[in-house]
Amino acid sequence: MKKELDYISVEGSPGGNQDWFLDPFMKGGGCAAVTACDLCIYFAARRGLEELYPYDAKHPDKKDYIQFSKKMKPYLRPRLQGIDTTEIYLEGIRTYWKDAGCQVLLAEGFQGTEAYDKAKEAVKGQIDMEFPIPFLTLHHKNPRMKEYVWHWFNLVEYEAYEDEFYVKAVTYGEMEWLNLKELWDTGVERKGGMILLGEIR
Repeated sequence: MKKELDYISVEGSPGGNQDWFLDPFMKGGGCAAVTACDLCIYFAARRGLEELYPYDAKHPDKKDYIQFSKKMKPYLRPRLQGIDTTEIYLEGIRTYWKDAGCQVLLAEGFQGTEAYDKAKEAVKGQIDMEFPIPFLTLHHKNPRMKEYVWHWFNLVEYEAYEDEFYVKAVTYGEMEWLNLKELWDTGVERKGGMILLGEIR
């Protein structure tokens, strides 16, 4: 079983890339803003919520993306400890949506303390409904996950096998398959989480 989103491409890159930013604070700590920028372009292009992105959502380019990140920065600004909870992320994205005049999107936090099976069903349900998933990993015991530590990224695809469940993560303009159980079971006390989305119609 497999489900893939028609995710955005920015000049051939899947999603945005914080390495593009000239602002050193955004370049170093703008990962949450990148996921939010991607979401807004995705919803503008795929669901007609054009108020979320003031440029051409059907053909986003790097120049416009960088300008858009400057608009997003006040809502999900880099800070000393990073955007290290779903609550901080939710406050920022909801405020941006409100200020942009979008009243149909919903968002709630799903904490990393929840059981893996529940997380798997949540991921499957979101992607089945064609919602990308902003995902936060804080610490992780597995060195293979070092690129995802203290980092926000989006999940945009899943593939389910009899005993395994894989998700495709988008970050730094690249995609990578990850084992969801391995990603979820961080082995440390302080967990991350993810943002679950909905739409009022």
